[in-house]
Amino acid sequence: MKFEGIYTPAITPLDQAGEIDKKAFAEVLESLIDAGVHGIIIGGSTGEYYAHTAQERFDLGSLAKEVIGSRVPLIIGTGAVRTEDSVEYAKAAKAIHADAILVGSPPYALPTEQENAEHALAIDRAADLPIMLYNYPGRMSISMGREYFRTVCAASKNFVAIKESSGQTSQLHMLAREFPNLSVSCGWDDQALEFFAWGARSWVCAGSNFLPREHIALYQACAVEKDFDKGRRIMSAMLPLMDFLEAGKFVQSIKYGCEIAGLRSGGVRAPLKALNEEEKQQLQAVVAELKREVAAAVGGQA
Repeated sequence: MKFEGIYTPAITPLDQAGEIDKKAFAEVLESLIDAGVHGIIIGGSTGEYYAHTAQERFDLGSLAKEVIGSRVPLIIGTGAVRTEDSVEYAKAAKAIHADAILVGSPPYALPTEQENAEHALAIDRAADLPIMLYNYPGRMSISMGREYFRTVCAASKNFVAIKESSGQTSQLHMLAREFPNLSVSCGWDDQALEFFAWGARSWVCAGSNFLPREHIALYQACAVEKDFDKGRRIMSAMLPLMDFLEAGKFVQSIKYGCEIAGLRSGGVRAPLKALNEEEKQQLQAVVAELKREVAAAVGGQA
């Protein structure tokens, strides 16, 4: 499997009782497919996987496959504290014929690189599906490094891509130079332009839940057209949104962005709390300006 384009880690809508709203979830998936995203990830942090029961995660994966079919690739997240739990999510992904799985590091345990590699290989053996690694030391407290990549890549050809979310450009450089077999995907939004300049062919971006066409526009400009002048104009327009999202209420902002776009997203599960009215107004203004500026950039007016 080749990871190319915009991959959306889909939100999980909730109803008024705080339960998963399956109809609204299907509507989110349909909206993404209609907008032209290139793949959908279920069970990512944007989807609040950490606040779901195991059964909810199994059910969401099955429902996503039922809705999506084969129209776009479906990637299932396997994140968990225990390796045994990640293995079960990988088995479930295989059972529903997902196209790939997302494999991160287990939080809190602080494994060595070799131990972390064994964690990933156990998940790989359970699914035997293409794997996008997920390096996010800000959440997991450890970073995947050379020893890790050498170990997993030597052991299995299923490791084909990585969502790189360390925020360290030196990590991007190392991956591009030393591990060309791993397709690098942008996982640090305000560095998307730099990722594309270093040959990335995909971007896993939560903001594409509610601004899919604008995110696709940056991918199209940089990765397809190789027009980095246009890419810089689009990126400049998107930076205020990225700053807002990283201000401390990431999932809440993504979900309210979906409300702005006319989707039903519901609230967030504890311990998170929804945006207040001032924050909602700020996000509305950011989104409106972003859409205007990107439209101008794509039209060649900026």
